[in-house]
Amino acid sequence: MAILKIARMGHPVLRQPAAAVTDPTAPEIARLVADMKDTLIDIGGNGLAAPQVYVGQRVVLYRLAAERIPPGAKQPAVDWTALVNPVITPLGDGRMVNYERCLSLPDMVGKVERHTKVRCAYETLEGKRAEIVARGFHAMVLQHECDHLDGVLYPMRMRELSDFGYASEWKVPDFIRLWPPEAFDGPQD
Repeated sequence: MAILKIARMGHPVLRQPAAAVTDPTAPEIARLVADMKDTLIDIGGNGLAAPQVYVGQRVVLYRLAAERIPPGAKQPAVDWTALVNPVITPLGDGRMVNYERCLSLPDMVGKVERHTKVRCAYETLEGKRAEIVARGFHAMVLQHECDHLDGVLYPMRMRELSDFGYASEWKVPDFIRLWPPEAFDGPQD
């Protein structure tokens, strides 16, 4: 497979809506997802949307690695999951402000408000319809990655630009440490 180059904020592919995938079972979609996985493993990332690797299609790959979930959080790990043509629907009015980073904005971090519970309907690489109900950090990851499919980067969701800056200046080597364990869990209904 291949390690793909990451598009940075400002590139046109990140500023426009991605096209729907007509055939999620197509071999080129499977190759794209495999290359996205290799890229995420190489850089130690949680998620990647196809526009971030210069492909303007509605494809997301993500995981929630166990070693990145803080002790005390109830959030289980989530294995590699490919989402084709995902659609996010907020569930309830709950929202939470937390910290985000993005591979397309290297070394930056900012506070973003997101829904605490969402439903994500999507197609699998086998062409089946599926859905995920996610809470807390899991919901945030899904919203962040699916925003890329609509040409939205997290600073566009920020209410206060004074909460945006270089991670090195915030003196936090791993931004997940900024999240309290309960933020990973979200609402428990």
